[in-house]
Amino acid sequence: EPDVTIVSGLKDRVVAEGDDVTFRCQVSHENARDVEWKLQDVALQNNEMNEISVEKGKIHTLTLRKVTEQDIGTVTFRVGPHTSTA
Repeated sequence: EPDVTIVSGLKDRVVAEGDDVTFRCQVSHENARDVEWKLQDVALQNNEMNEISVEKGKIHTLTLRKVTEQDIGTVTFRVGPHTSTA
């Protein structure tokens, strides 16, 4: 299985409280396994507050819904040994 790397990393975002914010990270290969999103070192699951999806097989997205002051912090995307933060 080829080593999946990060082609285009996360970008910092500033958003108003109550708004949604989306982070995108592009990887080198489709169907990447061992992918993880974190906020402040806490692993995120796909639910009503966090929408995790993959577009076109390579663009992994995380949307945080109706952010609050408690959501301030570092977002991390990890694929295998590679990470990107914003």
